[in-house]
Amino acid sequence: MAALVLRHVGRHCLRAHLSPRCSIRNAVPLGTTAKEEMERFWNKNTDLNRPLSPHITIYSWSLPMAMSICHRGTGVALSAGVSLFGLSALLIPGNFESHLELVKSLCLGPSLIYTAKFALVFPLMYHTWNGIRHLGLLGRAKLDPCALLAALLGIPLSSGCRPGRYLQCLGVNCSIFKGACC
Repeated sequence: MAALVLRHVGRHCLRAHLSPRCSIRNAVPLGTTAKEEMERFWNKNTDLNRPLSPHITIYSWSLPMAMSICHRGTGVALSAGVSLFGLSALLIPGNFESHLELVKSLCLGPSLIYTAKFALVFPLMYHTWNGIRHLGLLGRAKLDPCALLAALLGIPLSSGCRPGRYLQCLGVNCSIFKGACC
């Protein structure tokens, strides 16, 4: 069987080598080159005053879109913060207690200390609660009322606020919770 296939392929190659007319019938005429296509594309976009890429201003902003962007931003910030903390623990002389004593010796007010603590904890809590919300609502429509309500709840949960009071301030009807959170 293999000998028959080899003989057939060998004849075809030999025929194409001896008689170029047979191989010309399969040739496809060349069109424009890639460079000409690219020049025509860019000239058309320049004539129409199109931007190089879709600009962020052409999209209508929605709450899930903004929360997704913030989720990615907090993820990047947390990754960078953990990496920098690890590098500083390796490279900066001293131990944790000496650095804590340095901060205590600065005599910072409680408002500044609580603000700094909040600035450290908020990205972690926001990223955590928003990730749980995303996993819970995976596959639902983006403008589903339940999805919007869950998005609104992620902000006070990450801030440590009571969700019911937050929703009342926004004017959301808390009766769907049957008084559990309000």
